[in-house]
Amino acid sequence: MPSTPARRLSVRAICLAAVTFTTVAVTAGVAWAAYTDNMYPTPYANLGCHDENGPDGKVSCQTDNATLTYYMDSSGSNKLETVDRNAVNNVMTNVYGPTDFSVSYDSTPSFSGGAETDIVYQESSTGVSASADGVTFCNNAADSLRCDQQYVRIRGGGHFVKGLTCHETGHAVGLVHGNQASPQKSKTDEALGCMETPTSSDEGLQANNIANINATY
Repeated sequence: MPSTPARRLSVRAICLAAVTFTTVAVTAGVAWAAYTDNMYPTPYANLGCHDENGPDGKVSCQTDNATLTYYMDSSGSNKLETVDRNAVNNVMTNVYGPTDFSVSYDSTPSFSGGAETDIVYQESSTGVSASADGVTFCNNAADSLRCDQQYVRIRGGGHFVKGLTCHETGHAVGLVHGNQASPQKSKTDEALGCMETPTSSDEGLQANNIANINATY
């Protein structure tokens, strides 16, 4: 983004600017306590949320509210095995549960209407690029900002681990990579927690992601 040309300011203008900045900083203290803003939308992740026929890796959305429900496919080719289910439950309970989200498992999921289950987890490589182990996509956009139902697909064969599950769930609630954050950060910045890419197997949210979640929801 091009820099703004420097302008000469009078002493009075500088003082007024300082007062204004202080006021804004106090008013928006929680929102700007984060190391970087990596919650969609940002200047670098601002395509409108919309329905996707399948994962394309381009669309980011927030979830529709702070009540976060999830379901894991329990039959068919996309069924999660017990070890995978345990990994998802651990992340949702112990990683996302302590945030301002109200997290619960939906054993009778809804796939249509105005109150769909927020996140559906599948063990599948369909639509997952060869260079990735997981993907998240919006199945039903509530508006250009929020998605009513998102799908998380993670490959089988031991890829449902804490770090990757936390990462894809992060995308499902609106968190983006470091290069899409504002200010931009490296994709491998450790302060991004599980939104770092590639993601360590045991990575959690860490303070920056928690601050962005709590400021949004």
